[in-house]
Amino acid sequence: MTAPLTSRFPYAKGDDGARRLVYGADYNPEQWPREVWEEDVRLMREAGVNVVSLAIFSWARLQPAANQWDFSWLDEVMDLLHAGGIGVDLATATASPPPWLTTAHPEILPVTATGETVWPGARQHWRPTSPVFRTHALRLVREMATRYADHPALVAWHINNELGCHNIYDYSDDAARAFRDWLHHRYTTLDGLNRAWGTDFWSQRYSDWEQVLPPRLAASHPNPTQQLDFKRFSSDALKDHLLAERALLRELTPDVPLTTNFMVMSGIKGMNYADWADTVDFVANDHYVAPGPQDRDELSFSANLTSGIAGRRPWFLMEHSTSAVNWQAVNLAKQSGELARDALLHVAHGADAVCFFQWRQSAAGAEKYHSAMVPHAGADSELFRDVMSLGHTLRALAPIAGAERESAQVAVLFDWDSWWTSEHDSHPTSRLDYRREALDWYSALFRLGVRADIVPAHRTDLSSYDVVIAPVLHVVPQQLAKELTRFTEGGGHLVTTYFSGIVDENDHIWLGGYPGALRDLLGVRIEEFGPLADGAVVDLDNATTGSLWTDRMSVTSPDVEILARYRSGPYAARPAITRSTTGLGSATYVSTRLGVDGLAVLLPTLLAPAGVTSELPEGARGLVEPVVRCDADSRYLFLVNRSDEHVRLSDLTGDVLLGPVSDGALVLPPRQVAVLRQSAGEPARPSADEAP
Repeated sequence: MTAPLTSRFPYAKGDDGARRLVYGADYNPEQWPREVWEEDVRLMREAGVNVVSLAIFSWARLQPAANQWDFSWLDEVMDLLHAGGIGVDLATATASPPPWLTTAHPEILPVTATGETVWPGARQHWRPTSPVFRTHALRLVREMATRYADHPALVAWHINNELGCHNIYDYSDDAARAFRDWLHHRYTTLDGLNRAWGTDFWSQRYSDWEQVLPPRLAASHPNPTQQLDFKRFSSDALKDHLLAERALLRELTPDVPLTTNFMVMSGIKGMNYADWADTVDFVANDHYVAPGPQDRDELSFSANLTSGIAGRRPWFLMEHSTSAVNWQAVNLAKQSGELARDALLHVAHGADAVCFFQWRQSAAGAEKYHSAMVPHAGADSELFRDVMSLGHTLRALAPIAGAERESAQVAVLFDWDSWWTSEHDSHPTSRLDYRREALDWYSALFRLGVRADIVPAHRTDLSSYDVVIAPVLHVVPQQLAKELTRFTEGGGHLVTTYFSGIVDENDHIWLGGYPGALRDLLGVRIEEFGPLADGAVVDLDNATTGSLWTDRMSVTSPDVEILARYRSGPYAARPAITRSTTGLGSATYVSTRLGVDGLAVLLPTLLAPAGVTSELPEGARGLVEPVVRCDADSRYLFLVNRSDEHVRLSDLTGDVLLGPVSDGALVLPPRQVAVLRQSAGEPARPSADEAP
């Protein structure tokens, strides 16, 4: 698997040249008067900040008019930060075009599927495929790179910002032309396109490339493959902009590493980040907690997936929040200890940088109620004291910098094509939530104290895993089906679920009965789906309950064991969960949504043949998350208390980098983290005592 080069990671270095964990924030000095800047640098030094992201939304300041430039203020800030020992992750500032540009060239503004123009007034109001925007953006990048190429504060380039956050889908004429070019490259001929899109349905057959459009507002459901390809194209269009900026920076500053901030988190699905990973020198991510019963599971899941995208190598947490955000229906403040715990959970999953949005809380604008490292209350505040405490903790954890995340025995596959396609319209149910199903499996594994890796389906060598869980693996090209078969025949244990294996890469049904491409591997055949109405549930004879989906399933192989049957519902007495022996391994099919509780009951049965057991004693399972990073000499065991309870662990080995460990015992308070450095040899598993 190809992964970003760790040698290109912008580690902050002390006087001794040793690697350090990076600590910082987005810094927006243009929002503040000059007299605040020196205080900012002083407070950054107190907090342990060593890198800031700069100039992200400053295009209008840097280029006030088409042929006018003003870098004087940025020169001063760069010099001031360097004098304070603070490195700069310098943005190319292309994220939001200035008013003069959109006034002179309204043709750069995005267009919605219904034909409405997305007007200026917020941010990211530009078409990824606009040649006019591209020309002006690259002109700015050239000016920035030429001016700051040799500045001693520059440690990395920050290309654009959160690409696609608000402009992922553009249906303009520019997008239509670029979409046709993309399709021509993918399919070569109109015959190839017509076959892939199944255009004989509803008389959609194309006879000229100019007839092909994005899936704009239509009279009924747009062509499904057209929708899928437009999602693929839209991700690629943003990646193409990233590559255009990258090419110019490579030309002008070849020795400066570069990145852009991904958004691997709940609710963001337009960008195929697994496909983008090789375009940057190090993976960077923004993450914000979405409140709910699985909020910290989701944080861990997203950090874990970011590590999977990065090939388990160190990555950069570019943004998260010190406390409340401003864009949720109710913006909850973090409880005591959550600021540090959330940050360190990212570090546990491979982040060598912990950065926030933003340094100083804005006094004006749409994000003025978004928390920051320096709140409206100023430095004399509990929040800033927590910020300083985290800086001290990260200095103590400096030996971890550069360590990779240790592979688990279990992998959960994550596939963007399946995510996009399984949630299309005109499907058996509109209630399917791909990411939620994957998160449920991850939450259930956490409850059992079992570590798992979240890995991209098409970028991962599965041979190192004992168990691979592939929830709703809806899109299965023939090659992937062969890889999964090889995995099981070689001794691996595959688990997949309802609505998996159904279509190929063109969203065409694998005929002959479901689950299509996986039918022979699983040894079952399904003639008809049985989606459930809202609120409906079915009982299984293994004491679990299913919802959302059932299948009218028959066993087709003598090597299949029925692990559970339906006790109620339309398919009562039929198989619900099956396991097929395949070569040296097995393939399990789960035909309903069991939820976290049901999966926690089922998983021990599925994990047992692979010899996968909990890494935690029973009293700590579901409370403490164990994560391991390792280098050539050491294992770094993170024990993250994700609960509001005290947990006592004993029989611990290793040197204490963080946490109240003495005489081999640890009392981990609510929302706290311990880190132990162990030898690279056989790890010791802790045992649990009663909570005090």
